[in-house]
Amino acid sequence: MTARPPEPSSRPTPSGELRASDDDREAVVEQLRDAAAEGRIDLDELDARLEQALKSRTHAELAVLTADLPRPQSSEDRPPLVLKGGMFGASRGPGRWDVPRHVIAHGGVGGVKIDFTRVECRLTEVTVEAYGETSGVTIVIPDGWTVDTSGMDPGVGGLKDETTSDRLPRTPLIRLTGSGGPGGVVIRHPNHREQRKLHSNPTQG
Repeated sequence: MTARPPEPSSRPTPSGELRASDDDREAVVEQLRDAAAEGRIDLDELDARLEQALKSRTHAELAVLTADLPRPQSSEDRPPLVLKGGMFGASRGPGRWDVPRHVIAHGGVGGVKIDFTRVECRLTEVTVEAYGETSGVTIVIPDGWTVDTSGMDPGVGGLKDETTSDRLPRTPLIRLTGSGGPGGVVIRHPNHREQRKLHSNPTQG
């Protein structure tokens, strides 16, 4: 006799009993690895918890694995990242860095470059507020990321968008706002030289 599926219940399912997704499990895996890197758990315990995390089916099972660890600060909680070109310029990347939901760049006299090519970003959308000012702002995004420039004022220096519209799954949209000013704003994918560096040393921090 074929077993009948359980009949739906009218009562809400407690949050801990909700089924965990692959993204939920991966977030716990990353938190455990960070905890091991900080010396909070040893490698044997890390291996045991990672194995259990990958087998966990509910939020409650995942919560047990991180109950004794500090809650990680989410990207949504982080204040905006502000970069000011000043006299000598400023940059962020191409190494790995934590991407907040909002980035503000002032080109100033020295210019600003923001390079996202080596980051791991779980956000669905990142706002980059760019002001070209005197020397401009350059933004480099990985292949597969896309940009919305509809909120951008090109100003005198203009906006140069050299990106493609082919967006890969689970990649953020860069929402570009601000003004080009005299120096202009450029957003593009890695050039040939940057591509060679990425391919020759893909694990660079």
